[in-house]
Amino acid sequence: MKEVGARRTAGLGISIFTEMTALAAQHNAINLGQGFPDESPPEAVVAAAKAALDAGHHQYAPGPGLPALREAVAGHQSRYYDLDYDPDTEVTVTFGATEAIAAAVLALCEVGDEVIVFEPAYDAYPALVGFAGGIQKRVTLNPPDFTSDDPRWRLDVDRLEAAITPRTRVLLLNEPHNPTGMMLDDESLDAIARLCVQHDLIAITDEVYEHLTYGRVHRPLATREGMRERTVTASGAGKTFSCTGWKIGWACAPPPLTNAIRVTKQFLSFSGGTPLQHAVAFALNESASYVGTVAEIHLRRRDLLAEGLRSAGLPVSTSDGTYFLTADLRAWGHDDASEFCRMAPELLGVAAVPVAAFVAEPAAMRSIVRFAYCKPDDVIAEGVRRLQARYGHA
Repeated sequence: MKEVGARRTAGLGISIFTEMTALAAQHNAINLGQGFPDESPPEAVVAAAKAALDAGHHQYAPGPGLPALREAVAGHQSRYYDLDYDPDTEVTVTFGATEAIAAAVLALCEVGDEVIVFEPAYDAYPALVGFAGGIQKRVTLNPPDFTSDDPRWRLDVDRLEAAITPRTRVLLLNEPHNPTGMMLDDESLDAIARLCVQHDLIAITDEVYEHLTYGRVHRPLATREGMRERTVTASGAGKTFSCTGWKIGWACAPPPLTNAIRVTKQFLSFSGGTPLQHAVAFALNESASYVGTVAEIHLRRRDLLAEGLRSAGLPVSTSDGTYFLTADLRAWGHDDASEFCRMAPELLGVAAVPVAAFVAEPAAMRSIVRFAYCKPDDVIAEGVRRLQARYGHA
């Protein structure tokens, strides 16, 4: 029998999220690893989905997405960011934001093109670049100084500039950033925009955490000078409306990029989730009723987790966005986060994710772990209690 598996998938393995969630379930552990909320979407959004089912919306939606949802996405971008998109020619509905990114990478990268990826990188990004035959160029973020008063992850713009070559085609940016909780300041966003324009790069931005920000306002890269015409902005409903299982996402881009994305997307999933598309259109049109509340909820949970970990002697990073924060386990006597995360569900009753899973060379981030705080207060409190029982109070 011939060798099974294409070379471009070599080394991918099982997602770290799948592994940690399985361990959490096996040992009945508090799952502070995988980033999915333990709660339902707003009642009115669920009611809109039920109404769409009752109305008989069971068949394929148009390939680019329901017109009502494309109009709602365009309205959302205009209201929040002053970005005007034509819903017919510049908005495409996808099966989650990951499909939007996949369709963009597959449509816009030739074999051998270089794609800039910031690491720690969400594990889908390197895989998608590999599927397209592209070459990753990883730009490593500077880890926090966990001994400082304000430990943050930071982008080194000089390191980014040094990574760009004549073969670089795409810059893939996740902001707010998973797994670090980092948000870029205006100076960094302007520098990224300048480099994209200078080197004629296409930007693909993953902005699924756009409304989960704390004391900061998210500004899409497409708002920077020269970027609207060269940016594919991907986002989705899952994080904002606590419906990650619905997998309704979208891509906003100028017509030439949108046309390329739609050609590819039609052969990935064509279309799906028709009644859920109706519900997300409703949710986006009513988003002002929800986005402030969901951010307040996660801010409270962030502080509950961060303060609980600090009280047990574990320093944590500043999280300005997403629903993740990172911590340095050396304070607890662990220098290998991967080893810690594989034993913690059974021995401590808590699951987390090692940041080393998101980098090519894990040595520099070997002791750093990611915790998710998109869980009810009592779940977070119980997770903290279990950790404090083992490691005590500072």
